[in-house]
Amino acid sequence: MIDKTVTSLRAAVADIPDGATVMIGGFGEAGSPIELIHALIDHGARHLTVISNNTGSGEVGLAALIRQRQVARVICSYPRTAHSTVFPALYRAGEIALELVPQGTLAERIRAGGAGIPAFYTPTAAGTPLEAGKEVRAFGGRDHLLEYGLRADVALIKARLADRYGNLTYRKTARNFGPVMCTAAACTIVQVERLVDPGGLDPEAVVTPGIFVHRVVVVPSPLQESRLVREGRRYP
Repeated sequence: MIDKTVTSLRAAVADIPDGATVMIGGFGEAGSPIELIHALIDHGARHLTVISNNTGSGEVGLAALIRQRQVARVICSYPRTAHSTVFPALYRAGEIALELVPQGTLAERIRAGGAGIPAFYTPTAAGTPLEAGKEVRAFGGRDHLLEYGLRADVALIKARLADRYGNLTYRKTARNFGPVMCTAAACTIVQVERLVDPGGLDPEAVVTPGIFVHRVVVVPSPLQESRLVREGRRYP
């Protein structure tokens, strides 16, 4: 068995290249790997394509990565939320590209990518502006759009527990996009609150098997995005 633990956040992201496509887990604050994102900022990779549910809050985490002009394109469902100011300003200025995807479609595109399914049809967004440029076919008298599976070079994920082989459990809804993103990336990097000995995880509770995980780094007291935003903190 392979020990997938790495000693530092810096080491975990050290080989992410310019131009990489990066999936970032999280649904708002829940499951957002802030420390890994900040390590990516320090690493300095640029011209990234980010696949995520949203574009971050305040000036920390994903929003900070975008503010540093390291992201060229975002594929997401919620580019503007209550505390998102960085992405909307850059988008209006024409400095960052956006592919808007309905949330359920985004999750399914990632799942499909991880399962080796190249494309699928869905009725979601048919007849809306998001139909533009997409193949449309009727099934059962209802129009469906052709959507393509998504894969990434890297996924940055936050889980609760792991063993050294990369088996993961999550805290409640923090499992949101994480499990499907783990399957859809060539390299999955995970931050966890605690590492347990092999056999320390109930196999019935393992959500992501270690076969989908490549690196694990321990962050025992992860930052809380909402607190950082409330305090007006920024990174770097």
